[in-house]
Amino acid sequence: MRPRLPVIHATERLFGRHVSAIASLRVTDTRIPYYVVAMNTTQIDAIALTIRSLSMDAVEAAGSGHPGLPMGCAELGALLYGEILKHDPSTPYWIDRDRFALSAGHGSMLLYSLLFLSGYGVTLDEIKRFRQVGSPAAGHPERGAIPGIETTTGPLGQGFANSVGLAVAETMLAARFNTVAHPIIDHHTYALAGDGCMMEGVTSEAASLAGHLGLGKLIVFYDSNRTTIDGSTDLAFSEDVVRRFDAYRWHTQAGSAYDIDLLRQMVDAAKAEGERPSLILLESTIGKGAPNLQGTSKAHGAPLGGAEIAAARANLGLLPDDEFYIAPEAEPFFKERRSDLAAAASKWRSMFAAWASANPDKNAEWNSFFGPADVNAIEFPRVQTGEKIATRNAGNKAQNVVAAAVPNLVGGSADLASSNKTAMPDFGSYGRSDRAGRTINFGVREHAMGSITNGIALHGGLRPFAATFLVFADYMRPAIRLASIMELPVIYVFTHDSIHVGEDGPTHQPVEQLQSLRIFPGIWVLRPADALETELAWQMAIGRTDGPVVLGLTRQDLLVFDRPSGWRDDAARGAYVVRSGGQHPSAVVVATGSEVTLALEAAQAVGETIRVVSMFCREIFVEQDEAFQHRIIPPGIRVVVAEAGVSSGWEGVAGGRSNVFGLDRFGLSGKADEVAEHLGLTAKRLAAKLLESR
Repeated sequence: MRPRLPVIHATERLFGRHVSAIASLRVTDTRIPYYVVAMNTTQIDAIALTIRSLSMDAVEAAGSGHPGLPMGCAELGALLYGEILKHDPSTPYWIDRDRFALSAGHGSMLLYSLLFLSGYGVTLDEIKRFRQVGSPAAGHPERGAIPGIETTTGPLGQGFANSVGLAVAETMLAARFNTVAHPIIDHHTYALAGDGCMMEGVTSEAASLAGHLGLGKLIVFYDSNRTTIDGSTDLAFSEDVVRRFDAYRWHTQAGSAYDIDLLRQMVDAAKAEGERPSLILLESTIGKGAPNLQGTSKAHGAPLGGAEIAAARANLGLLPDDEFYIAPEAEPFFKERRSDLAAAASKWRSMFAAWASANPDKNAEWNSFFGPADVNAIEFPRVQTGEKIATRNAGNKAQNVVAAAVPNLVGGSADLASSNKTAMPDFGSYGRSDRAGRTINFGVREHAMGSITNGIALHGGLRPFAATFLVFADYMRPAIRLASIMELPVIYVFTHDSIHVGEDGPTHQPVEQLQSLRIFPGIWVLRPADALETELAWQMAIGRTDGPVVLGLTRQDLLVFDRPSGWRDDAARGAYVVRSGGQHPSAVVVATGSEVTLALEAAQAVGETIRVVSMFCREIFVEQDEAFQHRIIPPGIRVVVAEAGVSSGWEGVAGGRSNVFGLDRFGLSGKADEVAEHLGLTAKRLAAKLLESR
């Protein structure tokens, strides 16, 4: 039988059964109210039933997927998209919408079902092709595939940390642009995390910082179904998560995922808590509705199977042939709801227009925040040839010039600002008492830093950077990978980029990190050779809008060397000729960063016919046309590559690994010059290599 759904009277259609639950998300007295009419039980049940049917059938049709979380969290999803979220499917990128990050991205069918019902453009046919090539309903949510997907998730804990960045961005923009009369930025950030998210270390790092910062408009639902792939969480997880988050200075609550009135009360209490982020632990049943598999790990990450699907349909009151069932009450509810949501967004646009008229200076700044940076207008201080300066120090000067010209540049270091030289003293430090500050003190939390800066970039309106030692980029790899996948314009300032770190020894001397970063599709690794190249690196980084950029900077001083006029244009294409070697060079040394100076010394020792090329960014250079590449590196001439790192990856430029002058070993502790001498990373050794086959 189909489920018996009671008739909804006209007054209930307008106000719902829980008339007393009508709420305004008013934060200030002057705010245009965003009123939400509470859903009635019939509507919630219909939407939850639809989610369960679509989720189990889509996973079954795909032959893979995760039906457990969507079926277990169906009521939460219904309430979230039907009542709680401030959003407008007709303008999905409305800047003042609430954000929702599905951190437990394996439960993607929960999100796809809700985006389908809400009117975000995904079709039922696309859901029926879940996880198939060409369907936007991919295995895990992918930003850009469907409007309404705020972030690409799947690696557990990443979405949780993204939500912290989204919440940070909201406070930064609110502090910058809101006025008493017109609070144009005033929204919440929500996330849904699971047991796996709570086990991942990135969640702990991000939660600790969020509590410290007092992100009161961040609300995380914790789907505590006590089940993972291998079985019960009792196998490996017995901590009291609520008490952990209490210690992080979060506002915490707990209750059943199926007590709708209690859930409303907990969300209201979380919204009323302005000083702390909120965790709402929801005790749920994984795979709820599948009578034989619910509550077991078999419902987590595999199709339920034909027999269990049939049993689930019967248990849910569906007919045997009710495949991809949509309850008749679900779609009309969301159709009516879309009209209300669009009206609320329209009121916001009217308020924004009034704000823009009353605040022309702020409006001009707003437009600069949400438009491309005018990188050509940035004027850097003059650098003298012959000057010696570490590129981390040159980077600090360039960064602060950029920050003055680009007021939405924000970010910080993982407790290394004094070493990374990323301090921005003129622009304030972000915190509870100064939401307009532009320097974020991330603490010793590289993993969370990477994911939080992704969240800031995802929000829109801000250009984030993150800084640490290059060797600690390893702690950030999951976040860097996701930034590359999502094409986020995050800037990574990685200093201490070679064995010239010196006394700290091999644990702190990166040799493999540059190459390991270059293999990410879409990333730019810029390794400037001196202060002038460092300025260009910052200019290019802030100008890029379609992907992340790495700046690899030195601890040691580097000479500002002579170079031909027009070098910037070639460098912006990835490489340029520093020393020509005459009309017919006998060999070319392709070097990066600190090794360009080394190459110049070696070339001087060998002879005038040695060309030296600074390979400023290999990723950009290899994308150039062949004519440009041959102008920089003439074909048919021996090429030697010099870089203080592993030789792997340079074979294509050098014509084989034997022509790479690098370090295929870890470093050692000692004074930087002595370490370089011991490892053979010297101009004399490079000159000898150039003479090997002359």
